[in-house]
Amino acid sequence: MFEAAARHGNFTRAAEELGMTQAAVSYQMKVLEERLGAPLFTRSGRGIVLTEHGRRIAPQVTSAFDSLGEAFSAVRAESEHVLTITAPRTLATNWLAGRLGGFQLERPGLAVRLHVSDDVIDLAAGEADVALRGFEDRQPGMVCHFLMRTPVMPFASPAFLAKYPPVRSVDDLLRMPRLTPGDIWWRLWFKPEDPDGVPPPGVRFDSQILDGSAALAGHGVAALCPLMWEAQIASGQLVPAVDEFIDYPRGTMHLVYPEAKRGLAKIRAFREWIGPEVQAWLGDDPWGALLPPDQAPHPGTPRRKSLGRKAVEKA
Repeated sequence: MFEAAARHGNFTRAAEELGMTQAAVSYQMKVLEERLGAPLFTRSGRGIVLTEHGRRIAPQVTSAFDSLGEAFSAVRAESEHVLTITAPRTLATNWLAGRLGGFQLERPGLAVRLHVSDDVIDLAAGEADVALRGFEDRQPGMVCHFLMRTPVMPFASPAFLAKYPPVRSVDDLLRMPRLTPGDIWWRLWFKPEDPDGVPPPGVRFDSQILDGSAALAGHGVAALCPLMWEAQIASGQLVPAVDEFIDYPRGTMHLVYPEAKRGLAKIRAFREWIGPEVQAWLGDDPWGALLPPDQAPHPGTPRRKSLGRKAVEKA
């Protein structure tokens, strides 16, 4: 307010710029002078002029406002031209990273940052613009778009499976080393093996990508989402331990972002890109991954399906 009055040399014009009344500006200047204990303006005809104290203060106040303006302009420019995406490690590494280049080519003026973490970060606090999350996030103020379901299947390396008798059913897996055996994905097949709260013995990892890497190295059978390991399955590095998969009822990938950012051009661009990208990638969808949660034949119940070799090879 002081800066506007000093710049215009007139309380009325300062009030018009600030959307206030002339009386309100005059009153606030009087309050400021009382707090400082010194006059800042004197009247000159129909206008005002700065006193000696006012002339000493005005340049510093103007400089401070200029610095604030530059800082806000820089943040605004970055906010408009930088899209920050947060995604879990396996999805980010095995799927998203290899496709973001296509999105970048479509939006050459938009810089993309990929934050890779299995931790849920605070979108409302601005830590990222959008999130890809393996669960439905219905928090107040958040927009949530379904992208795909998560099929789960046990995989191992051919060399590992060759060391054991042929697996005829999922129950045979109980006699084999399983990676992260206490993982909830294993419990889609087996009853809890830790009635006293003690997880079954075995090597434990905190990420599917580590489970998959260990399976590739021949250290055990891993419960994996085959959609995230297409290249390794196609090359024969990973093979299904049993020829069936389970549709994990709570395993759904969503695009999430704050409601307040819905109208931003960069959010709209990514939303319009990733939906068709997922659908084109899944094609005729042999895994049923595009089936929305509310359209599942048995909502909330794991589904077992026989998976032919053709579908496995296609994955």
